[in-house]
Amino acid sequence: MTHTPYPQSYYAASANPTPARPELLGEVQTDVCIIGAGYTGLSTALFLLEHGFKVVILEAAKVGFGASGRNGGQIVNSYSRDIDSIERSVSPKNAQLLGDMAFEGGSIIRERVKKYGIQCDLKDGGVFAALTAKQMTHLESQKRLWERYGHTQLELLDAKRIREVAATDNYIGGMLDMSGGHIHPLNLALGEATAVESLGGMIYEQSPAIRIERTAAPVVHTPQGHVKAKFVVVAGNAYLGNLLPELAAKSMPCGTQVITTERLSDELAKSLLPQDYCVEDCNYLLDYYRLSGDKRLIFGGGVVYGARDPANIEAIIRPKMLKTFPQLKNVKIDYAWTGNFLLTLSRLPQVGRLGHNIYYSQGCSGHGVTYTHVAGKVLAEALRGQAERFDAFAELPHYPFPGGQVFRVPFTALGAWYYSLRDKLGV
Repeated sequence: MTHTPYPQSYYAASANPTPARPELLGEVQTDVCIIGAGYTGLSTALFLLEHGFKVVILEAAKVGFGASGRNGGQIVNSYSRDIDSIERSVSPKNAQLLGDMAFEGGSIIRERVKKYGIQCDLKDGGVFAALTAKQMTHLESQKRLWERYGHTQLELLDAKRIREVAATDNYIGGMLDMSGGHIHPLNLALGEATAVESLGGMIYEQSPAIRIERTAAPVVHTPQGHVKAKFVVVAGNAYLGNLLPELAAKSMPCGTQVITTERLSDELAKSLLPQDYCVEDCNYLLDYYRLSGDKRLIFGGGVVYGARDPANIEAIIRPKMLKTFPQLKNVKIDYAWTGNFLLTLSRLPQVGRLGHNIYYSQGCSGHGVTYTHVAGKVLAEALRGQAERFDAFAELPHYPFPGGQVFRVPFTALGAWYYSLRDKLGV
């Protein structure tokens, strides 16, 4: 069978040592079979194992191969659409549940890092940066909204204060969230995988799920084996393919691009981001950046609808970096890569059940680092018979993309162009 390695990213190059994991050969029986060894699958597995379940994870490539090991590494609270959007579409009770969960993911990550001794360069503090007066007004409103749900680790930043956080003249202000932060995302996934195995969970790599028998006791088939289980959790997100067509119809893989500089001097690194916070701007097609543990600038942005790999990632992202930090014009780029996230039309995650024994979570829409860890807890609760929070997510309305698979990319790109134009015009 073809061996799928990690992409040539900074994260893969600086990953903590990890053992080779076997391919699934023959038959295995378990309580829960999880498809996908990214954050959703790993988080679900940990919560289940901690409550006595037997768990097997099937991974098509390697642990954290997808978005979990390629993202910007930013711990960002809430969802891609904020809680006020949710309040307009679900019952007051479920709005409260979903609002409370919007701030839970970062706590779960920190608990996992501490409990299992995961080395992933965890740092506290994340900044939302406003380029226009309209965006600053939105941040003021967002602060009031989040505080209504008990989230109080927030500080509005004026033009002077944000200049102390990020050494650029791009912004007129911002908001600091001290419960946000950043991590080495692949090392977080690898540490969680080790924790899964320490509790008796089994992870099979290079073992893609190619078919699910939807029976009373579902069977998940791979090229060289199969897993018989009581329940299946589908956690493949943007890398699931067409395994379950009814899920693929309601979502679209999209690519985002990331570059990483050579190591910077301590003086230069500190001059760019003096507090070592991560930053994302407030544009619809946003830019995001932070320092790595070894003092490189990691800078990402842009969206490619339909998840095509651009021919020259550096040519797309380097100009964005230099617009923010022109002082880096002579700095070399050591790594450039793309990774896919799964977009939904509502930009809210899709959580549900197919039949009575196949559960799924997908469609983080670019806000996956925190959400996936909450999703794992919610899925595990549902499998233990505590479905209140699962049902709150399941109530969120979701729709197929207009035009079906043929036209979803151009329609979505047209919508993104419209919002991007509004960002540029400040309207």
